[in-house]
Order: sequence, then structure tokens, then C-alpha cells
Amino acid sequence: MADTVTRTARAMRGGRRSGTRHPLVAAAMVLPLAALLAYFFGGVDAVVTQASSVAGLMGR
Repeated sequence: MADTVTRTARAMRGGRRSGTRHPLVAAAMVLPLAALLAYFFGGVDAVVTQASSVAGLMGR
């Protein structure tokens, strides 16, 4: 237990810098969850409907 506290304190002092994650890595982490939530709550159908409406307005 004491070792955990020591490791945590050491990580807080000289560990990984905050805010250095590459944007593509962040997107790769978030997109699967976002796709799952969109599918679960019906967001995919809404996007398809919107895209279809916009395509109709554009004359395609």
C-alpha cells in the first residue's frame, strides 16, 4: 500500500506531461465510443436523414 503512494507521488511530480496527446490518438480513442452511442440512440438514422435532405436540396 505504501508503495502505491510513493509511485503516485513520483508520477505526479515527474510523470507524463499533460496535454501532449496527439489529436489523432485522441480521435482514435473517442470515435469508437461516439459511434456506439450514435448507433444506440439512433443518431445514425438522423445523420442519414439529414444528409438525404441536403442532397435533395442540392438536386442530387
